[in-house]
Amino acid sequence: MNSLKLPAWLSGMNLSGAAGKSLAAPILIIMLLAMMILPLPAFVLDLFFSFNIALSVIVLLTSLYTVKPLDFMAFPTVLLVSTMLRLSLNVASTRVVLTEGHTGADAAGKVIEAFGHFLIGGNYTVGIVVFVILTIINFVVVTKGAGRIAEVGARFALDAMPGKQMAIDADLNAGLIGEPEARRRRNEVSQEAEFYGAMDGASKYVRGDAIAGIMVTVINIVGGLLVGLIQHDMAFGDALKNYTLLAIGDGLVAQIPSLIISIAAGIVVSRVASDSDIGTQVIGQLFAKPQVLYITAAIIGGMGLIPGMPNLVFLLLAAALGGSAYLMAKRAKEQAEAPEAEAAAAAAAGGQTAAPEQEEASWQDILPVDTLGLEVGYRLIPLVDKAQGGELLKRIKGIRKKFAQEVGFLAPPVHIRDNLELKPSAYRIALKGVEVGAGEAFNGQFLAINPGMASGTLQGMETTDPAFGLPAVWIDAAQRDEAQSMGYTVVDAGTVVATHLNHLITTHASELLGRAEVQSLLDHLGKDSPKLVEDLVPKMISLSGLQKVLQNLLAEGVHIRDMRTIIETLAEHTAQSQDPNELTALVRIALGRAIVQQLFPNGGELSVMTLDNRLERLLMQALSTGGEAGIEPGLADTIAQQANAAAQQQEALGLTPVLLVPGPLRALLSRFLRRALPQLKVLSHAEIPETKTIRVTALVGAN
Repeated sequence: MNSLKLPAWLSGMNLSGAAGKSLAAPILIIMLLAMMILPLPAFVLDLFFSFNIALSVIVLLTSLYTVKPLDFMAFPTVLLVSTMLRLSLNVASTRVVLTEGHTGADAAGKVIEAFGHFLIGGNYTVGIVVFVILTIINFVVVTKGAGRIAEVGARFALDAMPGKQMAIDADLNAGLIGEPEARRRRNEVSQEAEFYGAMDGASKYVRGDAIAGIMVTVINIVGGLLVGLIQHDMAFGDALKNYTLLAIGDGLVAQIPSLIISIAAGIVVSRVASDSDIGTQVIGQLFAKPQVLYITAAIIGGMGLIPGMPNLVFLLLAAALGGSAYLMAKRAKEQAEAPEAEAAAAAAAGGQTAAPEQEEASWQDILPVDTLGLEVGYRLIPLVDKAQGGELLKRIKGIRKKFAQEVGFLAPPVHIRDNLELKPSAYRIALKGVEVGAGEAFNGQFLAINPGMASGTLQGMETTDPAFGLPAVWIDAAQRDEAQSMGYTVVDAGTVVATHLNHLITTHASELLGRAEVQSLLDHLGKDSPKLVEDLVPKMISLSGLQKVLQNLLAEGVHIRDMRTIIETLAEHTAQSQDPNELTALVRIALGRAIVQQLFPNGGELSVMTLDNRLERLLMQALSTGGEAGIEPGLADTIAQQANAAAQQQEALGLTPVLLVPGPLRALLSRFLRRALPQLKVLSHAEIPETKTIRVTALVGAN
């Protein structure tokens, strides 16, 4: 026998792996079209009908074990392909039934014969009734309901997209997630809307398939009678029996897989997403309460006592339900008593039969003051309780991680506790035991913040954003979409607290940098550059001196991520000066490019404010005679007022308020203006890189 040779183009093609998967869809579509056109023998029909049944069972089981609808994202396409497969089989089987039906019930294959004989008992009247009932169930109940759920799900998914996108952006800004995770979530949101829309459209195919199944069956019966009576001279009774059984068997073989896949579609679109599959979810929730089973057992047992009822069946079922409820209640009681029994055993082992005596005071009673503390009222406890699904703990972890990445050192952990002395929805943030911020956050509601461009008013409790002082309104969840459409920034209560905490940590970064944190920074840098660290601390500068320089930088909002540059600059100049302020000025010059990048992230020209020449000369004279104390009070008040007006003008234009001054005046004006204008940054000419272009937008002291 000669071996079969494949064409050269086909033999060179890799049909395994990704290439094979990419060819599967075109090959399948071509096969479906070929089945409609080319005649198929009965054995091939049996093979495809069996595959159709197996495919429907696979789809049903996959939907049952799916945790989220997006886990079976290919379901709409599978629905379309399976529908086309059934229609193709109907066309192919119709051709065989009409051409070979006169030869007997096995003319169209063993599968159709089995459904025609064994499932409907060989009685075409029973077959017609069963076929009509299955079609009605599939068309009127399952498919119509699944299509309606998919339609509503698509509508709600589209309506919820803006809110979900805002929530993702809020998590990203709070540092809870990174950019890759945010991108993945945005894709998931859009895919969810597309999935429900595709399911809404795909359900129409199944409904059309049910209608086509009825029409094909009727056409097969009528066409078969005509072919049997006219072409093959069969008796009317024989023709009716043969072709009706074949047509009904053919219809049932197609409708049963169709019904199975319709049920799978209903399961996928009707379930609520959770962390468990549908079986675990249903069993865990339907049979979770013993009281429900006790009552059901009593009702079923009462029905079993009624004369004429199938007493044995009802009583056995009532006994099974009652026994299950008893076992569930016993197990729950044992789980609840276990901790108490352990506590009692521990007490017995220690020989304690009464309350212990009050212990003497000791040094262990003196608790250290928390560097960072967050106290919440009792209504905000769910936000910080993992057991109640609180997300604030994760947000705080994200804040500390983002702070470390941006600022350059690890902030101390935030100790969280409840405080019954606070209002139920209030919270306070403490730094070294002293309150630095407080506010109210209403769990379950949303804070609509007006960034200055919102149009319209909202019904709710008016307030201000605790972090930045912007006007805001506490609204219900039902108003969320309306507020977003008006231009408000809408965040939940946990985000409000997290944003306020993040703002305060950034503002007080210099106070959070203790000697322990500085030593940790040096240890971390010493892993890569041990010699650099050893030569500087403590040989050239003390640990406290380095801490003071770093605190000076942080107090003015300068990040200390580039510790290598800071250490190298200090190593170069500490031999000439040990003054922390002078060293800070030198380090700022070395970090000039990073400082400018931090204030002007978009690059290009730098829009800044400067001092009038006369004011500049007066300040230089005051600096030479008496420092900051040498500035005349009237002049100081004028500088503060004009700097404030110029800064507001800069912010109105969307620019960062930056005052550019000569090097000797920078520290003086920065300390003087920092308390009144914390948003204003003061730079010296030496800190501006030579590659940058400067544009003066305002003069302070020109009037």
